[in-house]
Amino acid sequence: MTHEVFNQAPPLVDYDVAADTALLAAVAREGAAWAADDLHRLGKLAGTAETQRWADEANRHEPRLRTHDRYGNRIDEVDFHPSWHALMEVAVGAGLAGAAWADDRPGAHVARAAGLYVWSQAEAGHSCPISMTYAVIPALRHAADLSGIYEPRLTSRTYDPGLRAPSAKAGLLAGMGMTEKQGGSDVRANTTTATPAGGGMWRLRGHKWFTSAPMCDLFLVLAQAPAGLSCFLVPRVLPDGTRNPFRIQRLKDKLGNRSNASSEPEFDDTVAWLVGGEGQGVRTIIEMVAMTRLDCVTGSASGMRAALTQAVHHTRHRHAFGGPLIGKPAMRNVLADLALESEAATALAIRLAGAADRDEQAFKRLAIAVGKFWVCKRQPAVVGEALECLGGNGYVEESGLPRLYRDAPLNSIWEGSGNVQALDVLRTMQRSPESVEAFFAELAPGADRHLDAAIRRLRDAKPDEPDARRLVELMALTLQASLLVRHTPAAVADAFCASRLGGDWGHTFGTLGSAADTAAIVDRAAPA
Repeated sequence: MTHEVFNQAPPLVDYDVAADTALLAAVAREGAAWAADDLHRLGKLAGTAETQRWADEANRHEPRLRTHDRYGNRIDEVDFHPSWHALMEVAVGAGLAGAAWADDRPGAHVARAAGLYVWSQAEAGHSCPISMTYAVIPALRHAADLSGIYEPRLTSRTYDPGLRAPSAKAGLLAGMGMTEKQGGSDVRANTTTATPAGGGMWRLRGHKWFTSAPMCDLFLVLAQAPAGLSCFLVPRVLPDGTRNPFRIQRLKDKLGNRSNASSEPEFDDTVAWLVGGEGQGVRTIIEMVAMTRLDCVTGSASGMRAALTQAVHHTRHRHAFGGPLIGKPAMRNVLADLALESEAATALAIRLAGAADRDEQAFKRLAIAVGKFWVCKRQPAVVGEALECLGGNGYVEESGLPRLYRDAPLNSIWEGSGNVQALDVLRTMQRSPESVEAFFAELAPGADRHLDAAIRRLRDAKPDEPDARRLVELMALTLQASLLVRHTPAAVADAFCASRLGGDWGHTFGTLGSAADTAAIVDRAAPA
C-alpha cells in the first residue's frame, strides 16, 4: 500500500432527509404539521445505505421489454429489478400515489407533496408512475362510473405489481398517453382514432410517442372521436382478464430517468371508455396534467435539495488551504447561493400543494404553470454547481451526483417545456382575470423595496408572446420572494430579494453581494 486515504468526506448515509428546516416550516404553515412524524420516518429510510443501494441498482439494471412469451404469444411486459419494486412499495405504502384523494384530513395533499419531496431525493425515476397515479384521480372523476370502479384501488396504499384483472388487485397504478410522433405538445394534431363499439365501449387505433410507465394498470389516452379529440380510459387488462392490445414497440433510451420505462405503444382495436365529454379531451385530461405539473415543481425542488445536501456535506468534511472548505468565503458564497435557490423552490412547491389541498382554483391555475416554468429550469443549474463543489469526487457514479445531473432536465420537458408553460401563463392571464387577481393577492408589498419594485414592474407588464419568458420569470421570482419575506429569516429573504430582484448578483452562483449573511444561510440549509 503506497499511501493512507484521508481528507475524504465520509459517506452521507444514515441521516434523516426530512430534517430540513425549510421543508418542515413550509409543511406546518400549509396545514400539515400533523404529518411531521411520518415525514421523519420516511426521511430516515430515504437516508439509509439500503435505500441508496436500491436507487443505484434500479438505475444500473434498467427495465427490459418482453414483447412475446416463449410460445410466441404477444405479452408486452416490462421487467424491473427488485430494487425498483422496493422503491415503489415504499412510495405507495407512504401514500405518495393516490392516497391523498381518500384522506379527508386538511393538509393531506401537502403531506403527500412533502413525502414525495423527501422520498424522491433517494431516487427520482420511480416517482413518474407515482405522480401519474396521483394525478389521474381528478380527471377520472369526469366519468363517475369509471371512477367508482377504479378509484378505490388507485387510492390504495398497497403496491401490487403485475398485469391482472383490476378487480383482482389490491392496488392500481395509472399512466398517460398524449403525445405522438407528428405532434408532440401539439396534441390536437393527434391521429389516433376512436370508434364507438356499442355498450359504452370504444375501439382505438393509432400510436403514442412517449408513454411512460407502460407497466401501469390503466392509462388516460387522447384520441380523435367523431366529435373531436377526446379522453379515454385504456386498461392494460380488461375486466374479464384478457389482455387489451397495447403493443409496446420499444422502450426509450433516455438521458436520465433510466430506472423508469418510457415506451412507444400502438393501439389496434384497443378497448377504451370515454372520460368526460366527446370532443372535450384536452379540457378533461388537463386536470391530470395540472397535477403532474405540480409534481414537476416538487420533484425539481427535491432534486435541488438533494444536490445541495451533498455539496454541504462534502465541504464540511473536505479540507483545503488550511481549513474546511465550507469555511472558505468563496465556497460559502456558492453554498449560500445554492441554498437560496433551494429554499425558494421548496417554499413555492409546498405553497402550490397547499393551493391544491384547499382547491384555490384561481391561484393555482396561474401559479402552477409559473412554478413549473421556473423551478424546473433552475434544477440543472443548481445540480451542476453542486457537483462542482465536490469536484472530481462528484463526477464519478458512486457519488450519486451524475444520476442527479442526468435526471435534472426532465421535469422542465415533461408535461410541457418552457415555451408551453409561458404561453399557458399568457392565455390564463388573458382569459382568467380572477387568476391574475389571486396571484397579486399572494404577493407581499411593503416588506422589501426590491420586492415592491418587482411588483410594480409586474403591474405594468404587457403580456405578449415575445416577452413571455421574461414575464413568467419575473412572476416566479416575485412569488418566491414574497413567500420568503413572509416566512423565512431576514438573512434568507434579504439575500434573495437583493440578488434575484435587486440586481446585486452576477451571472453564476457564488456572486451574492457582501451584505449577504452567507454563514447564516448555509447553517439554515445544512442537513442535520
